[in-house]
Amino acid sequence: MTTKTEVRRDIYQSITDQIAQAIEDGAATFQMPWRNSDGFPYSPINAVSKNAYRGINVLVLWAAAQRRGFSSGLWATFKQWQTLGGQVRKGERATTAVLWKFFDTKDNETEVESGDSANARRIPMVREYTLFNVAQVDGYEMKPGAKPSKNERIEEAERFFSGLEISLGAGGNRAYYCPTSDSVFMPPFEAFKQPLFYYSVLAHETTHWSGAERRLNRDLEGRFGSDSYAMEELIAELGAAFLCAKLNLPSDPRLDHAPYVATWLKVFKNDKKALFTAAARAQEAADWLVKTASTGRAPTAVV
Repeated sequence: MTTKTEVRRDIYQSITDQIAQAIEDGAATFQMPWRNSDGFPYSPINAVSKNAYRGINVLVLWAAAQRRGFSSGLWATFKQWQTLGGQVRKGERATTAVLWKFFDTKDNETEVESGDSANARRIPMVREYTLFNVAQVDGYEMKPGAKPSKNERIEEAERFFSGLEISLGAGGNRAYYCPTSDSVFMPPFEAFKQPLFYYSVLAHETTHWSGAERRLNRDLEGRFGSDSYAMEELIAELGAAFLCAKLNLPSDPRLDHAPYVATWLKVFKNDKKALFTAAARAQEAADWLVKTASTGRAPTAVV
């Protein structure tokens, strides 16, 4: 008889194995599941609620779309498609996503999608549910959405990063965050083969910036030990991808991060929950940055 603990372990392992395989497959050119140089990554959303998926589920759906050639980010359960007048075609394979069920001290239950940190101190249980992409559905007519122009996307990115009031410096041919000066250093705008790539790199370094002690206080040494630096790079990669999806920005492969791939895969092999932790931290960073940019002031720091 399968216990709840065994089921939970299987979900963690299955999701980790899927993403690890996608990372390994793209390692040679650093075409990660969260990277897309041809256009810009879409945020996967639910066809009924119109809410965006979060955290680990974003990676799961991006990896599935990349592997199976789906061009839309619209997803729903079998029954949800039926409520919309659609029908999943016979023989189509579902994609497994994760739903958290949190229990507080009063035994009240709350269900949320992965990536919500508000319930981090509650006792979590995880269960799986299945989704289908709109490309697997007949009888549903998807309305084409208007795509912002390149200039509109640049203007939006400028507004977003200006709202963070980051100290920016000239980095020569390198992009990096300097904790000592609490500054982000960037190559000149014209050094990028596409102007929009400047902002995807800036999003990566800004995610690092968000982890400073007086902001999110993201100290990973207690969780990952000697691998904490590589895992911080993964969080910055994912955080940047989440931001790029929100800002309609492309993301250029960062070949300088290729050496971290082996460490990521090693960590995933030894710790099936590591990827879930990285995705949750990246979602937390993206949420914090979006709120800070929109309000003009930083939310209360995590201590």
